[in-house]
Amino acid sequence: ARRQEQLVSKRLLREDEQDGAEVLLQPLPEDEVSELLRGVQRGSEDRKTLLRRLRRALQDKETQQKFVRLDGSVRTLIGLFTGSLADVQMEAARCLHELSHSSDAAVAEACMPVTSYLLTYLSGHSVEFVELCLYTLGNLVVESEAVRKQLLPQGIIPVLASCVQSPHEAVLEGLGYVLSQLLQAKEAPTEIIPLVLDSVLPQHMLRLVCSGLKSGTGAAVEFAWCLHYIVCSHTANATLIALGAIPALTSLLCDIASEISQSISEGLELLTCPVLRCLGNLLAEETGCEAQIQDERLLVALFVVMQCYLQKHPFIIPECLWLLNNLTADEPFFCSALLSLDLLPALLQLLPCSQAASVLGLTVLCNVAEKGPAYCQQLHQQAALPLLLGPLALPDPEVAGQCLELLHLLFLHCPQAAVDFVRQGGHQTLKQHQSTPELQERVQALLDMAPQPPGASVLSSSPAASSTFS
Repeated sequence: ARRQEQLVSKRLLREDEQDGAEVLLQPLPEDEVSELLRGVQRGSEDRKTLLRRLRRALQDKETQQKFVRLDGSVRTLIGLFTGSLADVQMEAARCLHELSHSSDAAVAEACMPVTSYLLTYLSGHSVEFVELCLYTLGNLVVESEAVRKQLLPQGIIPVLASCVQSPHEAVLEGLGYVLSQLLQAKEAPTEIIPLVLDSVLPQHMLRLVCSGLKSGTGAAVEFAWCLHYIVCSHTANATLIALGAIPALTSLLCDIASEISQSISEGLELLTCPVLRCLGNLLAEETGCEAQIQDERLLVALFVVMQCYLQKHPFIIPECLWLLNNLTADEPFFCSALLSLDLLPALLQLLPCSQAASVLGLTVLCNVAEKGPAYCQQLHQQAALPLLLGPLALPDPEVAGQCLELLHLLFLHCPQAAVDFVRQGGHQTLKQHQSTPELQERVQALLDMAPQPPGASVLSSSPAASSTFS
């Protein structure tokens, strides 16, 4: 659901109904909504019951819209929400929470007057109440830029920073949800992330992510996505690197690999995904940070994760390969380790998994081959060529294009690879792409580099072909 909705989604907390009352499936007529509001305003003894009825009614979109149009409706709820009767206060909070979940921006903006009170109550003692306030805030943040612009001067970042040391997992998870919604806003790089960096939040986020295997993964998942959004903003990577994010996340990934290889750990893939992205994107930055990490354990951990998740959670494979690509792009250490640890067969076996896995896996192999003759000879000796014929035969131009890049490097640095490629039938497979416009020059360049199979006619080379791979 996170991936399908671009990681922006509202969340709804609903208590289990104990009284057997049915949820209203039809919108209430406007006069019934008005009558409910008047009953709540009169302050009769059954106010809590009326609020429960109102909350169920507000689960319907049309009823929400009718309610916020009534004069004084939201103001009445806020009055009860800030009152002294705890049970009435909780019911009013649940009504406001239902409104915050609306997909109608007008409904969310009608709730704007409650934001300062929501922030105030985050210092409360009831975990359930604080959790409800957090998710209500998070929902309002998703829907409306106006709400976000109101919350910043009200001090939402310092308030969240004061909550981050809460001992309660439910509060931390809700806090992570609010922060993740703020960090995804279009104005986050200029208006929100600088405030976050000036607070204690970054070091605590990193701490909570890296302790997720011990203290519960719910909050760790939320804060891992928060770190990911900060990294993607390109405004704070130096700060995160200075806090030790790269070695800390590397150690966490090694722990995750150990955990999933020893036991059934359903749900851990939700933490693994943002951790991989954080590491991969930090390493993709031109900050010299790749020099901070030369640890073979990370390479082993990546392959353990891919092996364990290959069948059940295949979406993790491209995430791992993206990180592996960034590890090997400019760093001979990881290219050498990939070969010396005999991980090449495992990498080659991943190529047929998906289009994304094929492209990224071939890119990693190109990173290795680019390091020169010794690396290309090892690739050739470890049977890379036979496994390239399959992806090369696919009609996908992107996959075939990466195959051509790799073949060019192998032919250039290891002439025996070109001889063996022809012997294994590769010449004919190459010719399949001669009619593909974006590939034909590179195909011709490779045909010129490879020896002709017995009985084949010599093909003239294109003048531009020889410069295609330069």
